[in-house]
Amino acid sequence: MLKIAFFDSKEYDRQSFEAANKDGEFDIRFFETRLTPDTYKLAEGCDVVCVFVNDDINSFVIDKLYEMGIRLIALRCAGYNNVDVEYAYGKIHVVRVPAYSPYAVAEHAMALLLTSIRRIHKAYIRTKDFNFSLEGMTGFDLHGKTVGVIGTGKIGRIFIDICRGFGMNVIAYDKFPAADSGIEYVSLDELWERADIISLHCPLTDENRHMINATTIDKMKKGVVIINTSRGALISTEALVEGIKDRKIGAACLDVYEEESNIFFHDYSNHIVNDDILARLISMPNVIVTSHQAFLTKEALSNIADTTLANIKEFTGTGRSLNEVCYKCGKIADCRQLHEQKCF
Repeated sequence: MLKIAFFDSKEYDRQSFEAANKDGEFDIRFFETRLTPDTYKLAEGCDVVCVFVNDDINSFVIDKLYEMGIRLIALRCAGYNNVDVEYAYGKIHVVRVPAYSPYAVAEHAMALLLTSIRRIHKAYIRTKDFNFSLEGMTGFDLHGKTVGVIGTGKIGRIFIDICRGFGMNVIAYDKFPAADSGIEYVSLDELWERADIISLHCPLTDENRHMINATTIDKMKKGVVIINTSRGALISTEALVEGIKDRKIGAACLDVYEEESNIFFHDYSNHIVNDDILARLISMPNVIVTSHQAFLTKEALSNIADTTLANIKEFTGTGRSLNEVCYKCGKIADCRQLHEQKCF
């Protein structure tokens, strides 16, 4: 029986993975701690490690896992920026869940936007205190506004469909535009200049880290609303704070944060959080922060568990996986993988 070391586990993870493993095909060992250079030893005796967005799979961890005989890292998420996939090449294979529920993330992005511009979060707090005043609650229509969508994969395109349902004008940027999609693609500079609302739906790479920064914010419309449900480091948080202070950015809706790894998914309500930038962001009246919650629906959790275990079963049974991550794939013309055989 394959033994899986499951890091950064929460109760909802246990429930969904135990349901997916109801036949007991895998021996899953759940650990609440993240996988880091300090915790890798917990995986000793296991065949596979299963990780999430804030686990730290750097070169040191990869070497230690390799020394313990582990040959597969199973991500239960789509993004893999927290894994040194180039260093892992030739040592440990990496698989991921490319699409668990794109509707969950896209719908959360729209929920954040509507909550922000219609002051729903403020109304909820007011009416709990029997304060029914409408002072300071004026919002604006989405109909007729221009939304700039960065990243037009499954999530981005579903978000576009939702926006079109509200009667919004959609422009988009993607390094690899979707053919015959009917989407109006523009350059990033044009998107910054035209968009009333900007929503990020792209993976984090070295190329686009801090793509929203002081320079790009300066190109945006005054009062622009920024939504990020992808990865925190797509935005320079310090530049975001300055843009809000300068009244250039009208609102920020964030489900991710650049330095979230030691904060999100934990309860610090009775503690002092030593992150002055995050504290300042949360204190701002035009900022909404949710703690990497966009993926959290019953449907998404079930799909994540099913696909993760299917990836592991497929890889260990056939030596390949359609969902393997390879740093060479798409970059080197003679890459032999093409999802038809394993990377190395």
